[in-house]
Amino acid sequence: MTKTLTRLLLLPLLGLLSLGASANFSFLKQEPQVLPVDQAYLFDFRQQDNALQLTWTMAGDQYYLYQDKFVLKVEVDGSAELGPIQYPSPVIHTDEFFGDQPVYFNDVTLTIPVLEAQGEAAVTVTYQGCLDKVLCYPPTKQTVYLSAVAANDGLLTTAAPAPAAPQTQQDGLAALLAGDGLLLPLVTFFGLGILLAFTPCVFPMYPILTGIIAGQGKKLSTGKAFALSMTYVQGMALTYSLLGLVVASAGVKYQAALQSPAVLIGLAILFVVLSLSMFGLYNLQLPSSLQGKLANAQNQQKGGSFIGVFVMGLISGLVASPCTTAPLSGALIYVAQSGDLVLGGLALYALSMGMGLPLLLLGTSGGKLLPKAGAWMEAIKHVFGFLLIAVSIMMLDRLWPGTIMDVIWALWGVALAGYLLHQNKKTAFSWMQTVRNVVVVLGLFASVSYGFHAVMNRGETLASAQHAVQFIKVKTVQDLEREVAKAGAEGKTVMLDLYADWCVACKEFEHKTFPQPQVTARTDKMVLLQADVTANDAQDIELLESYQVLGLPTLLFFTPEGEELNQLRVTGFMGPNPFADHLDAVLAQ
Repeated sequence: MTKTLTRLLLLPLLGLLSLGASANFSFLKQEPQVLPVDQAYLFDFRQQDNALQLTWTMAGDQYYLYQDKFVLKVEVDGSAELGPIQYPSPVIHTDEFFGDQPVYFNDVTLTIPVLEAQGEAAVTVTYQGCLDKVLCYPPTKQTVYLSAVAANDGLLTTAAPAPAAPQTQQDGLAALLAGDGLLLPLVTFFGLGILLAFTPCVFPMYPILTGIIAGQGKKLSTGKAFALSMTYVQGMALTYSLLGLVVASAGVKYQAALQSPAVLIGLAILFVVLSLSMFGLYNLQLPSSLQGKLANAQNQQKGGSFIGVFVMGLISGLVASPCTTAPLSGALIYVAQSGDLVLGGLALYALSMGMGLPLLLLGTSGGKLLPKAGAWMEAIKHVFGFLLIAVSIMMLDRLWPGTIMDVIWALWGVALAGYLLHQNKKTAFSWMQTVRNVVVVLGLFASVSYGFHAVMNRGETLASAQHAVQFIKVKTVQDLEREVAKAGAEGKTVMLDLYADWCVACKEFEHKTFPQPQVTARTDKMVLLQADVTANDAQDIELLESYQVLGLPTLLFFTPEGEELNQLRVTGFMGPNPFADHLDAVLAQ
């Protein structure tokens, strides 16, 4: 029985792997995409006084350039003299035909001293690279025209190096997945999932699962509690993993669509309906005729329970979907860059299972800790009914944050406190009854106070918002380009904040990071733009797809010349201090 159950619970993961290997799903192919050479190696150059910098940015982590294939040649239509190429440190790559070769992955910048340049001197650079284990490109040439440089000794001005951009956590995790090992990345993502289990995004799943366990009746063994909890966690993990792969493959618009008003309201209604079963208004089960047939197939278990719990797990995966955390972003970045959906899917699955571990422990313990008989069993079920209503309020809070939702939360707290006081009066008089009364009354006053202050401080909140970080609102790609050009005319760097009401981490940025002094001291030197993509309309989708945004929150940075600093893009939440360091790196560009 145990082996059979284990196999059944592993079916979602095996299905995910089989999908990833299937050739019938074009977006799940793992083979690296072979690009034209000019797209595989994006070329750029910059001349500053007598220093010429040539930069190549690779399209993926499997592309590389040979160090010894760079050749410079001065064309005859101008007079110029160049010094020796200054190479950055290469990595040694074992080539199937040439043995160990010094190469560059990801990006490389060569610096060349210009000893002298007259007129329209042109320099041709030849380079060659390969797509690892797929093909090698023929030697390719690019031509650069030099600005005039008076005769000099070729010594480059020693400038203080720009501070290196701190590697964001999501980029570090993407690099970890790109490494050679498999066990360490999966263990890392599993551990990070455990940490995420205690975040606001996962919290709604606790009352959902405990409500399911409480609804199983008085005779619930530890074994069945474990089986039900594992079934629920598997459903949640499957939804979370597949949704992540879809977002990485097709864009954030699908993530946003799942947070549309229709979906959120639908989920809120669903959890209210489920809460009614906790209050005893109906029993959530299949018709007796079908229940009898399934009972034999499920070894006399309650008809449809495992199927229903698995479906609830699938639906609950949507609850955590708007939270673009650094681990999720790291997996999405890796999938988007490499196309390896099998490893990306395994990382997302490991992350989901880490998130589900506390849920699994809670659900399993429910078989022992929940009362097995008596009035308290019904009281516990009613409390879980209140918690399911709280999940509904959380769904609606993504649509209508503010005073109204604060008042609704206060009313929910008052109702729960009133119910607990009523139940406590039915218990025998003792010092424990008194303690419970005191605790519940304090909760009642806290709820009333919360609602009162939400109403009374509404004007103060609006006033303080006027003194918060001020953004220029943009809606379309054209709006963004216009504001970036305007900022460029003033010689200023631009930060674009991509925001949505359903994005929990976006609000963390708004309240915890942006207002801090060490951050405002740097953002005051920038032009701050914000695009609210909550509506997920055609203009929002066009903007997100134009910049290949994988999830929210995402912050984009543009130089005064209008170029996006793609390597300094932020995806996922950052605290005030690391974000201030990140802004230093942006301003140094």
